[in-house]
Amino acid sequence: MATYTNRPISKACQLAELKNRGLVVGDDNQAIEYLGSINYFRFACYLQPFEIDPATHQYAVGTSFDQIIELYQFDKELRSLIFTAIQDVEIALRSRIIHHFSMSHGTFWFLNRNMFKDKSIFNTTLQKEWNEVNRSKEDFIQDFFDRYDNPILPPVWKTLEVASFGVLSKTYENFAEVTVKKFVAKDFGLPQYTYLESWIRSITVLRNCCAHHARTWNRRYPWKPKMPAKLPLNWISNAPTVRKQKLYAQLCCLAYMCQTIVSTSDFKGGLKALLAKYPKVNPTALGFPPLWNQEPLWR
Repeated sequence: MATYTNRPISKACQLAELKNRGLVVGDDNQAIEYLGSINYFRFACYLQPFEIDPATHQYAVGTSFDQIIELYQFDKELRSLIFTAIQDVEIALRSRIIHHFSMSHGTFWFLNRNMFKDKSIFNTTLQKEWNEVNRSKEDFIQDFFDRYDNPILPPVWKTLEVASFGVLSKTYENFAEVTVKKFVAKDFGLPQYTYLESWIRSITVLRNCCAHHARTWNRRYPWKPKMPAKLPLNWISNAPTVRKQKLYAQLCCLAYMCQTIVSTSDFKGGLKALLAKYPKVNPTALGFPPLWNQEPLWR
C-alpha cells in the first residue's frame, strides 16, 4: 500500500489538466465557474465514456466542455423525473402494505417478530422504525406519544407512514406469510410477490442514487430486477434479454407500476420528452434497446 501524496490544485489548474487531456473548452472563465459549482470528480465521471486511453485519460477528438455540461444537465433532469416516479411508487407501496397487512394481522403486526423470517433483519428494521418515529415531527406521531405509553410505537398506519423506502422494502421482503404479500403484489399488477420484492429492492438503490445526486444515466446497478417475459398490464416483449444491470430495466419496472397508481405526473411522457430534448444523449448508454418506444409499455 502506498501513501497518497497529491495536493489540492486550483480550478484553473483543474481546467488546464482537462485541456491537456484533449477536452475542448470554448470559454475558460465560464468553465472555471462551472468547476466552482460542480466538484471536479463529479464532472470527471461524465467524461469517462469519452476516454480513449484509461491510463492517460485522453479524450476522444472533439470532446467538448459544453458537451459534458449538457450530459450533466440531462442526468440531473433524469434524476428529478425518476425521483418523482419513485415517490409515487413509495407512497402507493406504503399504503398497500399498511392496508393489506393490517386487515389480515391487526394494528401492531410489525412488532411481532414471529411474523418475520429473519429475526436479525427484524431487529434491525424495528430499530430503524424506532429511530425514524423518534425523529419525526409529524403531528400524528406526537399525538400518539402524548396520549399513550403502550406499545412502544404508534399503530402501523402511523409508524410506516414515516418509514423510509428501505424499511418498507425490508419489512415486505422479510414478512413470512406469502398470502398477504401476494395481495400487495397484485395491486401493482404483478402475479408473483417475488417480482415485487425484486423490483422494490432495486428501486431502493436507485432512489438512494437520486437522493444523493449520484450519476444515474450510465451506471451499472448492483441489484437486478426480475424481468418476467409476460405481465398482465402493458409490458415489454423483450424483457428476458434486457440488460438488468442498466437503468432501462428499472425504468421499465417504474413505468409498469405507475400504471396502477393514481398520479398527476406523466412518467412515460416525461421520459420520452427528456430524451427528445437531449438528442445527443445515446439511449444505449442507459440500456435502451432499439425500437424501445414501440413497446406496449412505452406507447
